[in-house]
Amino acid sequence: MSAYKEYKVVHIVEGGCGTIFLGASGLPVQKMESELNKYAQDGWQVVFQVIEQKRFLLFWKREAVIITLGR
Repeated sequence: MSAYKEYKVVHIVEGGCGTIFLGASGLPVQKMESELNKYAQDGWQVVFQVIEQKRFLLFWKREAVIITLGR
C-alpha cells in the first residue's frame, strides 16, 4: 500500500425528489462516474468508499456514498 501525501473526501447523495415520490431513487451513478473521472484526470485515486443511509425528512431514508481519494 502506498502512502498518499494528500486526501480528498467526496460526498454524493441520492436525489431527494425520487426518495419522496418513489420511496427510493438510488445513487446517481452517472454523477459519481463523472466526478471520479474529473478527479482521476488530476491524479486522484480511490482509497476507500462507504455507503451510508440517513433519515430524510420524517418517513424516508436516503443513501449517500462517501469516497476518499488520495494522491
